[in-house]
Amino acid sequence: MAQTGRRPAEETRRRLLDAADQVLREQGYAGVSARTIATAAEVNSALVFYHFGGVDQLLLTALDRATEERMALHRATASAARTVEELVEAAATIYRTDLERGYLAQFGELVAAAVTKPALRDEISTRAEPWVDFVAEHWERVVGGSPLGRLLPARDVADAALTFYLGVNLFSVIDPDRERTDSVFALASRLAPRARLLTMRLPGRR
Repeated sequence: MAQTGRRPAEETRRRLLDAADQVLREQGYAGVSARTIATAAEVNSALVFYHFGGVDQLLLTALDRATEERMALHRATASAARTVEELVEAAATIYRTDLERGYLAQFGELVAAAVTKPALRDEISTRAEPWVDFVAEHWERVVGGSPLGRLLPARDVADAALTFYLGVNLFSVIDPDRERTDSVFALASRLAPRARLLTMRLPGRR
């Protein structure tokens, strides 16, 4: 009987998480409420509080679920890169995937909401750190020990990448066809081959 009772609860949680994603991406944080999420999930709004303790907690749980999915997906993409050029290609693929699947909108909306909500700000900041580490890890793997790696330390590159990631979501308001954003990746692709000499590692460095 205990297992039977668990299944409906797990299904309800899944429906609420799916609905939270949908409402946040389609209506923005301003359109999110227990009622709008519950309506999309076709459940009673009280279940938002019963299962998650509140709307923000539900949104953060949905973000954690998306982060787990994204990390597995993007780690495979980034791990295949062996050169700066391939890192740029991986970054473009990651950005376009997040845009098309709604991950960029989800994260961007929560970051924007955190501007005026200190408690949410701390939660989002904590959840951004694994992505800073992710970028730093792959930058160091590809260029660590080279002149380029010393010129552009991994942590600085990671901070810049996250800043770009967040900024491009806001920029999309005036760049709906993504032409300007695509031109930034095109510029990076043109510059990457010119940095090849700077990726040659010094003797004794791996």
